[in-house]
Amino acid sequence: MKRFALAFTALLVTSQLISSCKDDYLDEAPASLYTPQVVLVDSLGFEAAMAGLQSVVREQYTRSDEQGLLGMMQLGTDVAIPGQVQGAEIPYYNYTLLNSQDRAAEVMWSWAYRTINNANQIIQGTATAPATLRQGYKNRISAEARFFRAYAYDFLATLWGDVPLIDVPVTSPRTDFTRTPVATVNDFIVEDLKTAIPSLLLANRVASGRITQAAAQQLLGQVYLRMNQPALAETQLQAVISSGQYRLVSARYGVRSMQPGDYFADMFIIGNQRRSQGNTEVIWGIEQQLLVPGATTNAQQRRMWVPAYYNIKGMALADSLGGRGLGRLRLSNWVDYRLYTTPDMRNSKYNLKRRFYYNDPTQTATFGKRVTGLTGSDTIYNITPYTTKWNQFDPADTFGFGTIKDITMMRLGETYLLLAEAQFKQGKLTEAAASINALRTRAQAPQVTASQMTLNFILDERARELIGEEQRRLTLVRTGTLVERTLRLNGASVTNLTAKNLLLPIPQTSIDLNNGLLTQNTGY
Repeated sequence: MKRFALAFTALLVTSQLISSCKDDYLDEAPASLYTPQVVLVDSLGFEAAMAGLQSVVREQYTRSDEQGLLGMMQLGTDVAIPGQVQGAEIPYYNYTLLNSQDRAAEVMWSWAYRTINNANQIIQGTATAPATLRQGYKNRISAEARFFRAYAYDFLATLWGDVPLIDVPVTSPRTDFTRTPVATVNDFIVEDLKTAIPSLLLANRVASGRITQAAAQQLLGQVYLRMNQPALAETQLQAVISSGQYRLVSARYGVRSMQPGDYFADMFIIGNQRRSQGNTEVIWGIEQQLLVPGATTNAQQRRMWVPAYYNIKGMALADSLGGRGLGRLRLSNWVDYRLYTTPDMRNSKYNLKRRFYYNDPTQTATFGKRVTGLTGSDTIYNITPYTTKWNQFDPADTFGFGTIKDITMMRLGETYLLLAEAQFKQGKLTEAAASINALRTRAQAPQVTASQMTLNFILDERARELIGEEQRRLTLVRTGTLVERTLRLNGASVTNLTAKNLLLPIPQTSIDLNNGLLTQNTGY
């Protein structure tokens, strides 16, 4: 029996099917659906289950046990190079070390299947819930769960290809998991999203933090692009834009609107990130901002993106510099020096910080002067250009272990980029240029023409718009451009990147404990 239990946990790598929400995520602590405390017979039970599911979903980008984990989505691509590395991210730029024992791949594989199993519990629960529970509510809660299940399967299919397809709750140990062809997984994802969309609410009717119809439409559009069905993708993405529920932020707003800045930077300031706070662009955000004084989460985004400038004599921790970062990665030279044209608001000093000034008043010889002349590691993770999207400073928590900023998972800026990609793939170059120009108009950047439309240009524009937000590895793997773009634009930072790395290794623990039925990706 012990072997069976190990086999089950090798795939899900969890001791319970829905994790109780940690105090630093939500006030409530919904019990696991693996226990009798959560009974799916009324809205209270389903809401507790959904809170638990959202807690698991949140863990994708808020885990701290493997510090540096977030680097796997940026390093070994075109946009970032290593800084002060921790370990989990190393095989993602030194691909010689990427193998079936990789911890980062195991963590993400586990996260996806925990999300799927939790979603399966809710979907099954809505099918068997009493008739006294309003059907419209059951349809909506099932639709949210289907969205998360589709999101997790899209993540798996993008990074691993053929993966086990599980559409019912796993409630007993199994050792017979096998890989389902990615085409079948894709069809399953599409069916989940097409089923979910009619039952999801529009943004103006949904509670903060819940999944909207547009979120499912945008995910479906992205999935269609991965499936090379651009016409179907265009229909979904146009529906989001024409819904009237969202608009590009193009004017100052929010808590710092009277201070120096610009409206692109406003979207990433704590107190401005949600729809209820004036952000007309956000489609899906993972809410991290907490109401409990002094509470933090374990998210490591600031430690990844903000440099460790405080290590330089004459530099002190400051809100204007983003708080305490560690510079676990830095932007590639391509991003720093060649990506942006002039002018472009996304390259303003409020969005990409490039100049540093000594700010410690006790160091009178340097105070107020520009930081220059540094060499070596100082320019790798102490003083280096960085995106300000993850700036955050709490004077009561100067050590700054966690990040309490919301995580923007989808916003309208990306919708236009996905739409341009769908139009380009159909040969609609004029329309693709118009979609790109909607963003460039907002950024006060020069307009582009149909003759400039290539997939590489659109991927360049994604970096300009979404640096620090998008999980770049997912984008480049989805578009089949990881190897070419990384080697061409950032080749000096990677070792032994080849076509086999377009897919990640299946965790060896899952293979070993499934009687050899779960096969490995080629080359690992």
